[in-house]
Amino acid sequence: MKNIKLIFSFVLLLAVTISCSIPDGIDQDTSFLSSAASGNVSKIFDISTDNSGIVKITPTGEGVTSFKVNYGHGIGALASAVVVPGASTSHIYPEGNYTVSIAATDIAGNIKTTTVPLTVVYRAPENVTISTSGEMKVSATALYAKSFLVYYGDVANEVGKAMAVGQELPAHTYPATGGPFVLKVEVLSGGVAKTTATKTLFDFPIDFETADVDFFGTFDDWGQQQFATVDNPSKTGINTSNKVGKYTNGHAPWSGTYSPLNIPINFAYGKKIKVMVYNPSAANIGKNINIELEAAIGGVPANGVAIVKMPITTSGAWEEVTFDFSGISAVPAGAKFGQLVLRFNDTQDGTQEVFYVDNFRLTN
Repeated sequence: MKNIKLIFSFVLLLAVTISCSIPDGIDQDTSFLSSAASGNVSKIFDISTDNSGIVKITPTGEGVTSFKVNYGHGIGALASAVVVPGASTSHIYPEGNYTVSIAATDIAGNIKTTTVPLTVVYRAPENVTISTSGEMKVSATALYAKSFLVYYGDVANEVGKAMAVGQELPAHTYPATGGPFVLKVEVLSGGVAKTTATKTLFDFPIDFETADVDFFGTFDDWGQQQFATVDNPSKTGINTSNKVGKYTNGHAPWSGTYSPLNIPINFAYGKKIKVMVYNPSAANIGKNINIELEAAIGGVPANGVAIVKMPITTSGAWEEVTFDFSGISAVPAGAKFGQLVLRFNDTQDGTQEVFYVDNFRLTN
C-alpha cells in the first residue's frame, strides 16, 4: 500500500509540472485563426468645410491589425497610406466624386477590401469685400476663397484678370470716356461654386444720374454743411438732366464737401474742369466757388497747391464755369488726384447759401 501511494504522488507531481510549463491560454491548436477575419469594416470621412479640400479618413473594423487606404486620387506614394487601428489619414481632394478603397488586414493575414464613395463639394465664398486704392489698385477678401477674377468694366468682352488670395493687382488706368464703371470680382471656391461682387466706380464726368452713389461727403464744425442728390430745379437752358447736386453752405469759412473719387482725376486727359452751376439767389453773384484737388498719386503736388476759385456770375439760370489748372506750374503734366474738394465763399462765415452743380468733366 505504501508503494502505491508513492507512485500516485509522483504521477500527480509530474502532471502539475507539465501543466505549468505551457502559458495560460496558449496551446498547439491554431485552427481558430482561419476564422478570425475582420468584420464590420467601415469608414469615417471628416470633410473640411473651408474649401481646403482636406478629408480626414478614419477606418474602423473588428479584429484588424492594419488598414491600407487608397484615396482614389493622387499618384505613387501620395495615392495611399497604411493606418493602424484607431489612427487616421488625411488627403487633399479637388472638388469631385471619388471611390476610396480600404483594405483591412486581420491577425491571420487575411485581407478584406471595402470600397466606399466620397463626394467633395466646395462651398460658395462668403463676405466678399472689394478694395481699391491709389491708381485703381484692386484687392479683395472673402471667406472660403481660393482665387479671384477681376473685371474692370471698361472694355467689351473683357477677360477676367486672375488675382490670388492676398494679392493686390497693379494700377489700372481707365479711359478718358469716363464712368461710372462697374468693377466686378468673381470669387472662386476651387470648385464649381463661385460668388460675384460688384463695386460702382465713378470719376469724371460726374452727372448725379447714378443711383445709390454718395458723390460728396461734408465737413464743418457745426455740422451745417450739406450736399445731396436732388431733382433738377430748372430743367432749362444748357442743363435739362434729371438729377443734380445741391450744395448747402456750412457755417465755418473752411467748411465744404469732398469727393474721394474711385478713379483718380488724370491730368493726362486735360487740366480744365468744367462744371454747370445753377444759382437761385442774386445775393450769391460774385462769390467764389473753390475746386481744390487733393490726394495726388505719388504725393506731388501736395494738398493746398491745386486750387482754383471762380465766381458765380448769374442767377436763375444754369451757367458753365471753367476751372483752369494749367496755369499752376507746381502741378505736373501727368498729375493724378484722388479727391476733389468743393467749397464756397471761403472768406466769410456761411449762412446756409444754396447753389446746384452738375456735369463735372475734365477737358483741355
